Amino acid sequence: MTLTFYDCSTAPSPRRARMVLAEKRVPHEVVEVDLRSGEQFSGEYRAINPRCTVPALKLDDGTILTDNASIARWLEEVYPDPPLMGTTPVEKAFVAEWLWRVEFEGLSAIMEVLRNTSKAMKDRALPGPDPTPQIPELAERGRARATRFFEAMDARLAETPWLGGDTFSVADIAGFVFVEFAGWVKLQPGEGQTNLATWREAIRARPSGQV
Repeated sequence: MTLTFYDCSTAPSPRRARMVLAEKRVPHEVVEVDLRSGEQFSGEYRAINPRCTVPALKLDDGTILTDNASIARWLEEVYPDPPLMGTTPVEKAFVAEWLWRVEFEGLSAIMEVLRNTSKAMKDRALPGPDPTPQIPELAERGRARATRFFEAMDARLAETPWLGGDTFSVADIAGFVFVEFAGWVKLQPGEGQTNLATWREAIRARPSGQV
């Protein structure tokens, strides 16, 4: 099976898919998409993903998956070992819950900060091909949301080693990328959030934490 992964090594979103590929040890080819130069808006890449975002994963039959959710779901089905979406009904439910919370309460909050403050993203406050003006007030709200979510993650990790329960999952991958991404806007967990710090170092020590 030949898989082609459309990546940008400096961007947080494709890092999530890279980590899933690394955890499952899936061989694949990589095509770098230079977001800084606007390569995602080129006609060539629009033919791959009309939404002009990364990541994307091209399967050997020509099917193209253009979202972290679809990529992770397909990889879980085709490469079930190791499982990254839980094994028991309850664990699967908690993985889904915390993945959603990371995306909504964490990653989207940092996106609000970055895309509404960065000069390089003027008129690009939302991903995709359509121009969207920046709203500075959303950046202030994003900082507050992210800070609250650090607290929520630390409280959860006081109860269980991983966000979804006893095993590492896609929720942890998304959560790790959120915490790392927060550094882009100079936000870090507080010194007293030791559970979050221990969890973060454990992921950094994994092979997937290096990609």
